This record gives sequence, structure tokens and C-alpha cells, in this order.
Amino acid sequence: MYRDHTKVVHIGDVAIGGGNPVAIQSMTNTKTEDVAATVAQIHKLEDLGCDIIRCAVPTMEAAEALEQIKKQIHIPLVADIHFDYRLAIAAMEHGADKIRINPGNIGDNDRVRAVVDVAKERNIPIRVGVNSGSLEKEYIQEYGGVTAEGIVRSALGKVKLIEDMGYDNLVISIKSSDVLMCIKAHELIAQKTNYPLHVGITESGTVLSGNIKSAIGLGNILYQGIGDTIRVSLTGDPQEEIRSARLILRTLGLRKGGVTVVSCPTCGRTQIDLIGLAGKVEDMVRDMDLDVKVAVMGCVVNGPGEAREADIGIAGGKGEGLLIKKGEVVKKLPEDQLLNALHDELVQMQKAKEK
Repeated sequence: MYRDHTKVVHIGDVAIGGGNPVAIQSMTNTKTEDVAATVAQIHKLEDLGCDIIRCAVPTMEAAEALEQIKKQIHIPLVADIHFDYRLAIAAMEHGADKIRINPGNIGDNDRVRAVVDVAKERNIPIRVGVNSGSLEKEYIQEYGGVTAEGIVRSALGKVKLIEDMGYDNLVISIKSSDVLMCIKAHELIAQKTNYPLHVGITESGTVLSGNIKSAIGLGNILYQGIGDTIRVSLTGDPQEEIRSARLILRTLGLRKGGVTVVSCPTCGRTQIDLIGLAGKVEDMVRDMDLDVKVAVMGCVVNGPGEAREADIGIAGGKGEGLLIKKGEVVKKLPEDQLLNALHDELVQMQKAKEK
């Protein structure tokens, strides 16, 4: 498996690569200069399971703000830099645990070297990022358009540039909004390098379309053993990115913990508000620290059997429903008591876990 053999890189106190757990990243959408707002958002993301956070650094004020932000958070802080090499240097001087740059837009080689020298002095990892939208004209012309092969060539060329400057504490990121191109690019680059890979589908879209694209793209890539950190890039609240990333990793068996909700599709037999009930259950368990599967079924005919693989579940009927544990009916309840009964059982599981 590729990720078992990638190089280990330390981002603050989080180790990625070398078979370490796939880390979840997100990016703040506050103004980094607004320390209070940025810290508040990061705290919410930490609570949901974010492992590494990235902040945009478009100004010198933002670079300087990193120092105060870092003092108030509990996960590694990555500075996202474009165009101005001085911002990369300032970000490292003010405590960034990693910097993200595209050497192609940060200036000539002397400016890249200036950044690399500071990173080397402080042993700060550099994430070398290439997006399909910023692919150089030479590769577009050579391959007849934007291609996976061109993206990989571009990324490896930038890696070699930094290696030739005597530094190899690197993470690679190659992204495209084209899901199939992104999958192919990761398949190609995984065979050509042992640097850890940060994986994501860039500009994937809103919560709905972005989740679908990310699930398909990240799912394919991760299932092949490729990828050491991930970000589900969504046009929306960054908290949704963490929830989606955790679910993708759990679905692939790459992460344990957190409640998994399974629910049946509605059909003509459904006699309760299954859609509303399933939504309420998802909201209720969203932040529970339990490694259990909860089933929400709309039919008392097939519900117990369908819920057999779940740890606990509820199945609705006409005005009433069943509370089920490991496929066995525990009790029959009025419909309006099902949600509370399920909640009470999960709370008891939580207390038992904490003992």
C-alpha cells in the first residue's frame, strides 16, 4: 500500500505518512487578521475532529496574526501563501507549523530559495501545491491541454527544484476540479514519489455537489492506498468539511469513532415521518463520541431484520415503533417517544464507555 511507504513528515505534533492515520484538514474562511473570529472557528473545527488547520495569509498583518492564533488553538497551523515570498517567510517567523506554496507563482528561484532557507533553518515542512487551473503553458502545449500527466510533471518539477536547494521536508498536493483527472493524477504520482500526499478535489462546489464529487474522488484515491491527509473542499461552513471527511474515512475503514447512521429509503409501507426522524437522529448523534451504528427504519415488518447489523435502532409503524438492539426488539413505543428512547439508550452507552 502506498501510504504505508510514504515518508513521515511532522506537522507540529501530527505525524503524516509512513502508515500514520490519514489526517483531516480544513481551512478557515474568516479573515486571518481577525484573530478572535479565526480562533473561534478553529475551536469549532477542533471539536469536530479537525487534525490540521490552514489559514490564508494574503497580507503581512495576517502573517503576524498567526502568532496569536497559534497560542490559542490545539492543532497544527498551516499558512497558505500565494505570490509574495515575504509572506511565507513572515508566516514561519510567526509560528506556522507548515507552509503551502506554489513555487510557480511565488517568484523566481532566488525568492523560492529564500523561503526554503528559512524552512530548512526551522525544519518547517513545505506543501508544494499545483492545481490544474494554474498548470504552466508548456505542459498544456506538450500534452494538448490540461491533463493528469501534465499536473504530475509540474508538481515533480517543483519538488525537484526544492530538493536541489537541499531540502526534502515536503508534502505534495495536486488538485483538479475534474474528479477523474484528479484520480488519475494521484495514481500516477503515487508511483513516482514517496512524499506524503495531501488529497482533495479543488473547487468541488456546494455542500451537495462538493460532497458527491469528494466522495467519489477521495474514495477512489484513498481506497487504492493513496493519500496521507485529506480536505473535503466545500463552498459552505468548514464544519461540513470535517463531518464529510470523517464519514468518508469511516466508510473506507480508515478511521474509527463517531456514530454511523443508516436509514432505509421511504416506500409505500412507510407510515411515519421517516425523513424527518432520520434527520433528527443524525443531528442528535452528530457530536457523540461513540463508535456505534444506529439504524432508522420506516417499517416494522422488515425493520428488525434490516437493523440486525446495527448496534441499536428504531423502526416505525403506524403511530408507534420498535426500539431494537442487535436485531432484537427491546420494546414497543408510541411514535413520539422513539427519538427520546433512542437518545436515552445512546447516553447510557456513552456513560458506560466513559467508566
